Amino acid sequence: MRKLTYGMNLSLDGYIAAPGDDIGWSVPSDELFQFWSDQLRATDLTLYGRKLWQTMSSHWPTGDQQPDATPAEIEFARRWRDMSKVVFSSTIDEVDWNTRLVTGDAVAEITRLKAEDGGPMDIGGATLAGAAMRAGLIDEYVLATAPVLVGGGTPFFTALDSWVNLKLVQTRTLPCGVTLTRYETRR
Repeated sequence: MRKLTYGMNLSLDGYIAAPGDDIGWSVPSDELFQFWSDQLRATDLTLYGRKLWQTMSSHWPTGDQQPDATPAEIEFARRWRDMSKVVFSSTIDEVDWNTRLVTGDAVAEITRLKAEDGGPMDIGGATLAGAAMRAGLIDEYVLATAPVLVGGGTPFFTALDSWVNLKLVQTRTLPCGVTLTRYETRR
């Protein structure tokens, strides 16, 4: 069975985006880009909700060609563009950059993908990850917590039907002040 990890940048008060989908507070450092690039290298397949897919696909396909791109951003952009992705949406008609679109039941498809042979999977996007959390499909949580309070917006965690017990497996603070924490789901 494949491992499913949910990880994103978030504010100290638990939001992945401030009101109005503002993510300007989360501009990552080279160290954070390198961390996420290493995560991508270890991932076989990434699952996206529509909103996060549209955010990522608006920049990363050509992120390595930007004149001010750092080496870490160039590496991240190339890995992102080349890796396999699945987007879950009922409102868009097509995707590209090694991506497959799923318009049906997300939980059923994620369950099917987890049961397949293959390497680890990541999931991104609060709504999609929330459905996977409620279904008990997430094996690991990776939080890159920025030292900023945004006061509202899109929460990293959504409402759950029951508790999810976790085990802390890593804590690390980057020079930029971001704290990385990894938790495994206790089953």
